[in-house]
Amino acid sequence: MEKKHLDMLGVSAFCESMAMMVQSGIQTDEAIALLQSENRNGGVLEQGLREMKALVEQGGSLAEAMETAGIFPDYAVRMVEAGESSGRLENVLFRLARYYADQKTLSEKLRGAVTYPAAMLLLIIAVLSAMLAVVLPAFRAVYDRLTGSLAASSYAYIRWAGAFCAAALAAMALLALALFIGLLLWKHGQRRTVLTVLEKFPRCRSIIRTNALFRFCSALGTYLASGELQDEAVLASIPMADHEGVEEKLRGLAKGMEEGHSIAQAAWDEQLFEPVYGRMLLAGERSGSLEHVLERLTELLEEDVGHQVDGLVEIVSPALSGILMVTIGLTLISVMLPLIGMMNAIG
Repeated sequence: MEKKHLDMLGVSAFCESMAMMVQSGIQTDEAIALLQSENRNGGVLEQGLREMKALVEQGGSLAEAMETAGIFPDYAVRMVEAGESSGRLENVLFRLARYYADQKTLSEKLRGAVTYPAAMLLLIIAVLSAMLAVVLPAFRAVYDRLTGSLAASSYAYIRWAGAFCAAALAAMALLALALFIGLLLWKHGQRRTVLTVLEKFPRCRSIIRTNALFRFCSALGTYLASGELQDEAVLASIPMADHEGVEEKLRGLAKGMEEGHSIAQAAWDEQLFEPVYGRMLLAGERSGSLEHVLERLTELLEEDVGHQVDGLVEIVSPALSGILMVTIGLTLISVMLPLIGMMNAIG
């Protein structure tokens, strides 16, 4: 049976704990033993730590132990291996802890951006269904008794309210179905298919692209911290973007570096980042603080993704609320106008 993997928060906590213990001079086997003593809940981590401890005590490296445990992402294993070989394990572990914590934060924000509109869609569908199944038939029955034949009376436009409500319900149901299909495709490994569809919308396209750049920059910073050469770090970080358009530009960046350009100049030539970010990278490279500037750039990209997601939610949520209010309002007006007409006729 395939082993379960640690979630991103679990990987982040493990890396940070190991980094602090390595920083304190604790040996790898002792650090794993300490972590094992703190995790006695029988979960995925405890089982993994048990296997890791046995391998490390036999002379294996931390990366080998993580790979054997089978509960860590391949990227984390590769980074730890590079950190051990370069003597920068502590730095790499801290980077990994930050990377997976950031990924968890973004994941939760994106999940929230989907959850709230989905809940609004279900609410709209429930309300419109109640209008069609209960409210409109009740009014229609009353008017039929009062006028004899609703279809032949001057109040026949109540049927228009039913048609409008049914059309709105159908539209919301189709939107909910599309969202459900998208989630199914996402969970079954069709992530790129979903992203291709979402990129048809300008705001979604910007979020997806910025998120891809964030993943690349975060991976690049970790590779550089592990002692990798810049050209090798760029090539190794390209798959982390997981975006066809961004990866194409990154391959152009790598080609520019092969031709003798610096990483910042190649990124500028490829227009990989917005001009303000590109200038930051150029300035950092010229001042000899490329890694520091790259770390700051990663933080800015993460913040940018968060702001864009919040902005999208601020548009979608009021739009769905507006659809609900307009639909219900027009429907109620349509069914109340005949009653007002009757009261005026009587008065």
